[in-house]
Amino acid sequence: MSDTRITLAEARAYDRKRWLWPMGFGIIILVAAATVAGWLSGITVLMFAGPIMVYGIVPLLDFMIGKDSTNPPERVLDVLEDDPFYRYSTYIYVLVQLVLFIAVCVVVGTQPLTIWQWLGFVSTIGMLSGISINTAHELGHKNTAVESWLAKIALAPVAYGHFYVEHNFGHHKRVATPEDPASARMGESFWRFLPRTVIGSARSAWHIEKRRLARKGRPTWSLHNEVLQSWGMTAVLWIGLMAAFGIALLPFLIIQAVLGASLLEAVNYCEHYGLKRQKHDNGRYERCRPEHSWNNDHIVTNIFLFHLQRHSDHHAHPTRRYQSLRHFDEAPELPTGYAGMIVLAYMPWLWYRVMDHRVLAHYDGDIRLANLDPRNRDRLLAQYPPPAR
Repeated sequence: MSDTRITLAEARAYDRKRWLWPMGFGIIILVAAATVAGWLSGITVLMFAGPIMVYGIVPLLDFMIGKDSTNPPERVLDVLEDDPFYRYSTYIYVLVQLVLFIAVCVVVGTQPLTIWQWLGFVSTIGMLSGISINTAHELGHKNTAVESWLAKIALAPVAYGHFYVEHNFGHHKRVATPEDPASARMGESFWRFLPRTVIGSARSAWHIEKRRLARKGRPTWSLHNEVLQSWGMTAVLWIGLMAAFGIALLPFLIIQAVLGASLLEAVNYCEHYGLKRQKHDNGRYERCRPEHSWNNDHIVTNIFLFHLQRHSDHHAHPTRRYQSLRHFDEAPELPTGYAGMIVLAYMPWLWYRVMDHRVLAHYDGDIRLANLDPRNRDRLLAQYPPPAR
């Protein structure tokens, strides 16, 4: 027993961010408190605390505080994985998010609001709903019933339950290939990527679940369908809220879901932009490696998103918990955290200026190796002529 205690203490000592992880749900509490304070005080700008935090404060703090590229040594990873402290941080996040979501729906459904107050509430909850998808992502990769259901609960407010199926069994299989709707192509703007990934991911999730159920001899339209389970949870939640607080709540629910889903997909856009796994002679893609995901070690966004920016290790070890994910020197690096990159993604001309030459350098000047947008392939080849072989 003494060896176990020593090993656990040693493992905890290697996680320099250990006591920062609860800030994942601490930040959303602060954002919600600022929003409510703005509503009660009449300082309406505070009600936009969600977008201010995501698009302004977090990128600024990333710049000011900097990076942490340290890795826990291999000998402590298993002990870190078993430490319940990290699991409880994600469990509490889901509970806090759901309580805040319902509380804001109560206010929006029962209180007279100005248009600016309504927009403040919907934009802030939309940001928090989008961030909660990331927590669902962390939980959805774990092999326990509790965490699987918590992932679906976290996805219910934002009506994005199919993500649970598509991400695990679609994206992780096809990542960094032209067939993956969640891998952005070089020359493809975020605004063109968004409808492609939303529609493609929903379609993919349905086909994945249809094939799974067929293998088990079960009908697609049944309670065993996990896509229908997740969508059903959204329907029960939304209908229950509208029954309690009025049908006028529906526009609020729809808009916050659209904002939340688009925030998730903006992160997806950053994660694999232009990166491509090459095909072998047998027609199969090479194994996913660290160089097929954009990474970043800025501390604040990593705390905010439970180490999502250590994305290469996540694809190498999907069930590995966030506290154990490692930095790879060979992985391509984004110039700033995902929060700052999302702001760039909304402005395609600026995104291309920052990222296209990084994709080009990643492939040593040969963009034929990149995942190119078919509509812009000829233009890109003319703009960045491949080296003579």
